[in-house]
Amino acid sequence: MAESDWDTVTILRKKGPTVAQSKSKQAVAAAQRRGEELDTTKKWAAGQNKQHVITKNTAKLDRETEELQHQRVSLEVGKVIQQGRQNQGLTQKDLATKINEKPQIIGDYESGKAIPNNQVMGKIERAIGEFLFTGLFSDIFCHSFLWIWGCQITLLAA
Repeated sequence: MAESDWDTVTILRKKGPTVAQSKSKQAVAAAQRRGEELDTTKKWAAGQNKQHVITKNTAKLDRETEELQHQRVSLEVGKVIQQGRQNQGLTQKDLATKINEKPQIIGDYESGKAIPNNQVMGKIERAIGEFLFTGLFSDIFCHSFLWIWGCQITLLAA
């Protein structure tokens, strides 16, 4: 009966601080005063939908001494997207919703700021019904061939 004293309380389990409490400024300051080790890592792209990553080798670009840049979508392609979208009677938001992308991506493609992604450009082509010259040699052969139903037709008189 010595263990069942009325004045002492036995705590079997004590809850630790919640995640929100442990991230507060007060908790961080208290941990610093106690001399505890703090882990300060920032989550990269947390809570964002990062579907289309840049597949170009950015480390290689950093190592180069010349000023190299990623190839951007040309303004001609942006104008074709804009005209095709307007012919369909779509806004940038409507087109983005139709192809399951963000409106900002459509704006980047139309303004020539986007790095070309064949998946996105293919979706835009199907949505507006225009060919955007998305081949490997798009700058060289943009007017020398035509695609009809997936078949390449070479134009003889350019």
